[in-house]
Amino acid sequence: MKIRSICLVVVSFWSLNVHAATLVNLGTADSFAVLAGTTVTNTGATTIWGNVGVSPGSAVVGFPPGIVNAPFTIHQADNTALLAQNDLTTAYNSAAGQPFTTNLTGQDLGGLTLTPGVYKFNSSAQLTGTLTLNAQGDPKAIFLFQIGSTLMTASSSSVGFINGGQADNLFWQVGSSATLGTSTAFEGNILALTSITLTTGASILDGRALARNGAVTLDTNNVSIGGAVPEPSTWAMMLLGFAGIGFMAYRRKAKPALMAA
Repeated sequence: MKIRSICLVVVSFWSLNVHAATLVNLGTADSFAVLAGTTVTNTGATTIWGNVGVSPGSAVVGFPPGIVNAPFTIHQADNTALLAQNDLTTAYNSAAGQPFTTNLTGQDLGGLTLTPGVYKFNSSAQLTGTLTLNAQGDPKAIFLFQIGSTLMTASSSSVGFINGGQADNLFWQVGSSATLGTSTAFEGNILALTSITLTTGASILDGRALARNGAVTLDTNNVSIGGAVPEPSTWAMMLLGFAGIGFMAYRRKAKPALMAA
């Protein structure tokens, strides 16, 4: 009976985890907020927290007015961008090859609440409204979407987490191109075979726009890799620190003047 119980536990555990998503390793592409194969084109006051790169193409247009915040920079057809593209290809193939948990073909992602797993669309995927990802209290929970052709979001759509979860563990493997509609608040890493377009005001709050063979097109967007932008509390502490340093410097300058008087 004891052996039978152990076997049942092992089989049950295996059946629950055989289709669990595994982490997609981005390699050196992890430091890129935007990566394209042909060109990166920007219009308007786009702000990027993360590297911007292109390879094997070399054109990066629209910076300025776009801004790539330090310590990040732009890589145009250099070894860094080439290596990132190679790692992106490996990551894309890894994501595409994982067995799926649920087939959502024909369903709109808007209004759904999903738990960790691998979700497949045989062709295109659409997000209209809000997609909620329930990490069930696991900060390492992995969500992977395998999309056969295009990913499109309607205007003002959004992706968000409840019960923990991190956008670094959210992956969108797109078989052709991805388009984020105006004012979309998106999260996660888009790994597209062809191109990625962020229309006016769309943002990737925590994640990446990584295109293997085509262009990444931006228009007044915000894109930030995980942990690149300081939290508001961190900004407050930094400002207080700078104020304190300034005050101490002022006192040191003022002290000799008072003594001389």
